Amino acid sequence: MSRMIHTALMTRDAFAPFGDLMQIEGAPDVLINQGMCGRYHDKAHLDFDGGRMGVSLFNATPRALPYTLDMMERHPLGCQAFVPMTEHGFLVIVAPDEDGTPGEPQAFLTEPGQAINFHRNTWHGVLTPLHAPGLFAVIDRIATDGDAAENLEEYWFETAWTVVKPE
Repeated sequence: MSRMIHTALMTRDAFAPFGDLMQIEGAPDVLINQGMCGRYHDKAHLDFDGGRMGVSLFNATPRALPYTLDMMERHPLGCQAFVPMTEHGFLVIVAPDEDGTPGEPQAFLTEPGQAINFHRNTWHGVLTPLHAPGLFAVIDRIATDGDAAENLEEYWFETAWTVVKPE
């Protein structure tokens, strides 16, 4: 038996308790490159405790809805940003913290052109593209030499959740 989560469209306000929604909105903050490029400045708060910021490439296997959510994770030492490198949206699952474990999860479907940044210590599902290729640039904390600090905590649900689109 599982519990149901209905997806919602990703919005800045709905996602704000968990992180930053990065997308182009309105006029650019400044034009650069001889006026040929609009810069939309400082769209995510990057927060790291020790280590250093790194950019990695992830190639995730696409999933499908309905999706079974049986595990969530969080990163206590740094934020984690997912920037899709394709024209497709993806599934984002988050949950509030309730005494060190995830509370009731929420699921969002991003639109093409949206990227997200999970705030440090935010419970979230794994990277979940719904279309191939599942190619993402990921900005997160990279441990440095001698840094043994653990930046991954996982929580496995006793009863899984099923993520579906609303009818």
